Amino acid sequence: MKTLLKGGKIYDGTGNEAYIGDILFEDDRILKVAPSIDETLADTVTDISGKSVSSGFIDCHSHNDWFAIKKDPLPYFDPFIRQGITTFITGNCGLSAIGFDRDTPYLDKIGGGLFGYNKGDTTGVYPSADVFLDAVDNNSPCNMAVLVGHCSARASVSGYSNRPLTDSEEERMLAILEENLKMGAAGISLGLMYEPGLYAPLSELKKVADLCVKYDKILTVHAKAESKVSMAYPQLFGRSHLLRALDELYDIAKGTDLKLQYSHAIFVGRSTLKDQPEFLKMVDRMRSEGIRIQFDIYNELKGVSVITVILPSWYQGMSEKDRKKLINRIKLYVLTEATSKLLGFGWDDIEIAYIGPGYEKYEGKTVAGLAKEYRKSNLDMYLQLCRESNFQGRVNMGPYTTEEIIHDFEKNDNCYFMTDAWVEDYGVQNPAIYDCFPKFLQDSLKGLGDIMPKTIRKMTGATADRFMLKDRGYIKEGYYADLTVFDENELLKATPDQYRSFGIDSVYINGKLVLNGDSLNSSILKISGKAIHV
Repeated sequence: MKTLLKGGKIYDGTGNEAYIGDILFEDDRILKVAPSIDETLADTVTDISGKSVSSGFIDCHSHNDWFAIKKDPLPYFDPFIRQGITTFITGNCGLSAIGFDRDTPYLDKIGGGLFGYNKGDTTGVYPSADVFLDAVDNNSPCNMAVLVGHCSARASVSGYSNRPLTDSEEERMLAILEENLKMGAAGISLGLMYEPGLYAPLSELKKVADLCVKYDKILTVHAKAESKVSMAYPQLFGRSHLLRALDELYDIAKGTDLKLQYSHAIFVGRSTLKDQPEFLKMVDRMRSEGIRIQFDIYNELKGVSVITVILPSWYQGMSEKDRKKLINRIKLYVLTEATSKLLGFGWDDIEIAYIGPGYEKYEGKTVAGLAKEYRKSNLDMYLQLCRESNFQGRVNMGPYTTEEIIHDFEKNDNCYFMTDAWVEDYGVQNPAIYDCFPKFLQDSLKGLGDIMPKTIRKMTGATADRFMLKDRGYIKEGYYADLTVFDENELLKATPDQYRSFGIDSVYINGKLVLNGDSLNSSILKISGKAIHV
């Protein structure tokens, strides 16, 4: 069946000025784009005059690989579709749902505690890119490419062992990563703040990066530190830890043309915010030396992470017996207190999103507030929350950035847009699931971000090019009919952060109308998404 969208303001993904025109598509492909197309060529004509249309938005940093394989995936994609997103780059932060041996004894370690196969609500176990992509193709709501995670591959061979890999373990880990690149994974992701990625020496990471150079695929990186002071490095003074972590990425990539994606450019803690100019200088330096580094952001001031994100690696790697030793407790206390003061980030900035069943009373409260309520020290309360959640709780933390930094980044040609969000079954949700992409559009319309053609390009064509998504990201003849129709007047006048999307009129995924106003077509969404082999 041929469908004609008539009279819309077309942003074609190139960054060129928008124009009024028509779009004709049949099945999953665009047939024609022109100022005017004869209505008799179409079986269905939809007048979108007064509205704008672009290629469907691409979320370039997602963890929805874990949710595409749910037995009922639609609830996990519903809010993203409502904000105009049709395609996801998944498997980020080293925590991919793929990239392990099927018979690994460490299956429970895959997913880093945030995600996993141990809940019994997935359609199966998918150790490699080929079986995963086959499983989600025409069997999930949205289009999906998947990165293979270094954490997943490392955990497959050694669990969470806090040590360098043996020669045979390293060889097998690298083989897993390479096999998945050959199978169609979009690249490799590192999670250097998560177990077991935080235990990897630089020599190991260079070998991982070499694989990406070999296959000309992207390396996305959750850096070891995203704040002035962290538990990643022993020195509390001197060069910012965030910048030291970027120095390490430079060491990994120098002398190569590595396609390097710095994930979620944030500056955790008030003392870290001043690192932004130096961060940009380092990005420019790396690009001048041939390293193809770029970065991505979400339009939120807080972020979500595992509760252990502020625990030092030496403490996480200890046995429970060693953790209880007085000397280690004193050392941890001194470090956390000093870090808090140096960082401008404290226990009152850590909000509990989820601890576990029976602990709902903690949700929405800060560590400092709970410590006061239960008459404990902040550290003791925090460690109690870690234990009660089996060190797998979830927190919302901030400030991660400022509106001024977001607006500055929006104008930067090396910046891409994403959500880094997922729908949780329980607890406090990440607000980025609701309106992150509409807020980027609103910023543009208000003159706070980049101009609209370039903003749309960053959400569509530029991201498709960056991650090598064939025939996506542009409104061009022969390309997939992923289309997002939006109302610029509604975007401009809406009040954001209301736990719902705004300004999105309708969404087509591979030519199928999946969102019309507020109505989702749940039956079509069971089969509308395609797997993307890279």
